[in-house]
Amino acid sequence: MKTVMVVDDSRIMRNIVKKTFLEMNIPSEFVEASNGVQALQLLQSQTIHLILLDWNMPELSGFDFLLKVRSMEKYKTLPIVMLTSEAAKFNVIEALDAGATEYIIKPINEKKMKDKLSKITF
Repeated sequence: MKTVMVVDDSRIMRNIVKKTFLEMNIPSEFVEASNGVQALQLLQSQTIHLILLDWNMPELSGFDFLLKVRSMEKYKTLPIVMLTSEAAKFNVIEALDAGATEYIIKPINEKKMKDKLSKITF
């Protein structure tokens, strides 16, 4: 069973992400964080196979979380998918350059999620 961390400051959005993921029939367990600080703590205390990460969050943004995680040797290859409403091309490029594995622009749906996740091994 794979463990997926859903990091978003909106509980509703975390639930939508989990529901969409489950509709794809990928057996998974979920760990949730409402900001980057919580996500870092969870990452260091559990085995995570995939992170679905929002950009705009309090305390530590998704982008800053991404930079921190990518600076740790242990997590260099951990799949991290930005899942955000930040749709500007600049943001997409910045996140991918910083080490995001994929980038999905909200609102999400099963097809969009399947397309992006099919390119990732986790």
